[in-house]
Amino acid sequence: MERTIETEITFIHPFVLSSFKMPLEAGTYRLIVDEEEIEGLSFSAFKRTSTQLEIPSISTAIGTRQRLQVSSQEIEAALAKDSRAGD
Repeated sequence: MERTIETEITFIHPFVLSSFKMPLEAGTYRLIVDEEEIEGLSFSAFKRTSTQLEIPSISTAIGTRQRLQVSSQEIEAALAKDSRAGD
């Protein structure tokens, strides 16, 4: 069994990801996480198989969107750096 979880994440400042050459603008982005069930356990558990960031930001009116394959660790680090940038 597979599942997809979509959430929104917000960056207050422009940020950089290794999978994209140019800085991305501040804004709210859709984060798509695919997971698959780990079989053979006595309880439901899932492992992450893919994390993608949809660009550009949600508020940008554009006809074409693309998904960047990103690591969950890099997204978490970028969000942490963004939150510290205002200190």
